[in-house]
Amino acid sequence: MIYYITKIVITTVLIVAVSELAKRSSLMGALLASMPLISVLAMIWLYIDTKDVDKVSALSSSVFWLILPSFVLFITLPFLLRYGLHFYTSLSLSIALTIGSYWLMMVALNHYGVKL
Repeated sequence: MIYYITKIVITTVLIVAVSELAKRSSLMGALLASMPLISVLAMIWLYIDTKDVDKVSALSSSVFWLILPSFVLFITLPFLLRYGLHFYTSLSLSIALTIGSYWLMMVALNHYGVKL
């Protein structure tokens, strides 16, 4: 139980740190947010839980392929905000487009025989 609480606390602290840091400096907040900290933590937790390097390797490969469609959010959100759309509308549209991009990526990977 303490292990799960530790995992939750560490992960939560990182998310709060990004939002607090971004209040002071968008560059520093972006730098911390852009680091693959969550992915690295997930790989550490997975390895600690399973001691299975094949699972860690598979997770790492899957993260690589799924980072690409996540860029859609970071491209569309600032564009929509600059266009004058309300924040929540922009965020919702960006998330919807990102979900569509994930779907397209999965279709493309499946077509080329890449299994995640």
